[in-house]
Amino acid sequence: MDKTALILEGGAMRGMFTCGVLDVFMENGVTFEAACGVSAGATFGCNLKSRQIGRAIRYNKEYARDPRYCSIRSLIKTGDLYGAEFCYRVLPEELDIFDRETFAADPMKFYVVATDADTGRPAYHLCTDGGEEDLTWIRASASMPMVSKPVKINGCRYLDGGITDSVPFAYMESIGYTKNVIILTRPKGYRKKKGHFSKMFKVLLRDLPAMERAMMKRHEMYNSQMKEIERREKKGQVLVIRPPEDLGIKRTESDPKELERVYEIGRKTGEEMLGSVTAFLK
Repeated sequence: MDKTALILEGGAMRGMFTCGVLDVFMENGVTFEAACGVSAGATFGCNLKSRQIGRAIRYNKEYARDPRYCSIRSLIKTGDLYGAEFCYRVLPEELDIFDRETFAADPMKFYVVATDADTGRPAYHLCTDGGEEDLTWIRASASMPMVSKPVKINGCRYLDGGITDSVPFAYMESIGYTKNVIILTRPKGYRKKKGHFSKMFKVLLRDLPAMERAMMKRHEMYNSQMKEIERREKKGQVLVIRPPEDLGIKRTESDPKELERVYEIGRKTGEEMLGSVTAFLK
């Protein structure tokens, strides 16, 4: 029997679209045997396993303008545009509690993808209890090169998983999940262009040459994945949920109205796709 999985692309605050879809899934009892999140797909997607409807949009609207959450000041003071202490300790432990108990008890397996900063290869982690190690992996998955310090885990250094495996459907298939729903945060037909910052990559990533090479090839990896996903979609092998058009939101958007706007697009799309999703998962 086919095993089901949900795969969540990143995209920083485009992830509000994903949050809207996930809340609709939770409200309607749509479940998966596993999920795999990348970058924002990991930071927001973990709320699916903790069953916390509305948490991601709520705390983003409340704290996105807080300089401890995301700011140039944080980048200068800590080396991280998104403040690690605030985002991964203060927020989930004190301000908008992350339900670790429910996360650990929920049967859905939750994987995240990061990039090994020294090899330039993707690394995958199965989150089990939502504790400190899991949150560190989630942080690593969302740590964008050049505006984040590499995250150290067990002697290795990691950065954003989207650099080397933006949509990890192939990985999930390799571990046995063959009926996959994919949530993208770009509209159909989108392709990445070659980066215009190659000199900047060389300067800012001079101590991480494997990451610099990965960044230079990221558009090739991503476009190849999109081509394959669209091919599989036509054959009915995967079900894809994506925005109807470009979301028009900044990666680091902090305006609550803009966050809500994109979240509502996700909700509307999720509601429109509910029938197709439930039929696909049967």
